[in-house]
Amino acid sequence: MPSQEINPDNIPEISEDYKFLDFEKTIQDISEKITALRNSEIDSPELNNQINTLRKERDAETKKIYSKLSIWQTVQVARHPQRPHTLDFIDRIFDDFDEMHGDRQFGDDASIVGGIAYLENIPVMIIGHEKGRDTDEKVRRNFGMPQPEGYRKAKRLMEFAEQFSMPVITFIDTAGAYPGIEGEERGQSEAIARNLAVMSELKTPIIVVVTGEGGSGGALAISVGDHIAMLQYATYSVASPEACASIIWRTAEKAPDAAEAMKVSANELKKLKIVDEIIFEPLGGAHRDYDATSQSIKDSLIKNLSSLNDIPTEELLERRYKRLLEIGI
Repeated sequence: MPSQEINPDNIPEISEDYKFLDFEKTIQDISEKITALRNSEIDSPELNNQINTLRKERDAETKKIYSKLSIWQTVQVARHPQRPHTLDFIDRIFDDFDEMHGDRQFGDDASIVGGIAYLENIPVMIIGHEKGRDTDEKVRRNFGMPQPEGYRKAKRLMEFAEQFSMPVITFIDTAGAYPGIEGEERGQSEAIARNLAVMSELKTPIIVVVTGEGGSGGALAISVGDHIAMLQYATYSVASPEACASIIWRTAEKAPDAAEAMKVSANELKKLKIVDEIIFEPLGGAHRDYDATSQSIKDSLIKNLSSLNDIPTEELLERRYKRLLEIGI
C-alpha cells in the first residue's frame, strides 16, 4: 500500500539559494519577482498583496508542472543537487546513530555509511549511500559511487545485524558502483554478487528505501529486501538513462527516450511489482522540505518493521525468495 500522501496544498516555501531545474523556468521567474518585491525598501499593504498574489500564482504553477512530470523530468528531480542524502535522513529519523567503519580487508569507503541507531527505541542497522555536499566532501565520498570495500563494509554490518537480531534498513542513492580500474582490481563484481547472496538469506528483516537515484548493481548490492519502498520522485534502474542511450542509440542525447523505455519512475516500478510502496514527497520534491519527507519515511519504516517483526524467520526467508522469483513475471 502507498503511504499517505503529503497534503498537496501545503507547498514548502522556496529558499533564495534554491537551484531551479530546466523545466521549472516559469516557477523561477515568479520566484525572482517575489524576491525582488521582498528586497524592495517599500513596505505597504499593496506590496504585500502583490507578493501573496505571486505566491498563489507560483503554487498553482508548481502544481501544474508536477502533476504531469515526464519520466526524464523525474530523473532530474531525483538528481537535484539539494536533495536530502542518507545522513540527512539519519539525523531526522533515528536516534543515537553510531557509525561503523571499514571492511576489515582493505579500508573504509566513505561513499557507504552505516551503523547502529534507534528507531523509536528499536535498535536497527542502517546502511546507505552518501554523495556528499560540497566539492571536498563529494570527492571524499566518491560522489556516492562505492568501491568494493564499501560493499564489503555493508556486508560486514549486515552480518553483524543478523548476529544480534537487528533489522537492517538501507537507503539507496547512487548513480552506480565506481567503474574505475582499481575497483575492478579489488573485485567490484564479486563484492556486489556476494552482497546479493548474503542479503537473500540474511536471517533478519530488511527494509529498503530508494531515496534518489537507484543505479545499476551499485544500488542492487544493498537493495535485496523484504520490503522495497521508493520516494515519489526517486528512480531505480539497471543502468542510467545516459548509459542505456549510449548502448542502444550510440548517443547519450537519447537519454530522455531511454528513461521512458526503461520505466525508471516509482509509479512504473510499482506497476511492475519491483517496489512495494511509494512514499510521497512534498510538492516540488524532497529537497523542498527535508523534515516532511523524513517524517513520511519514518512512518513507513515503523509500520513495515512492525509487520515484518511478526513473521517467523523461516517464513520471512521463503517470502523474500518468492519475492525475488516473481520480479518480471
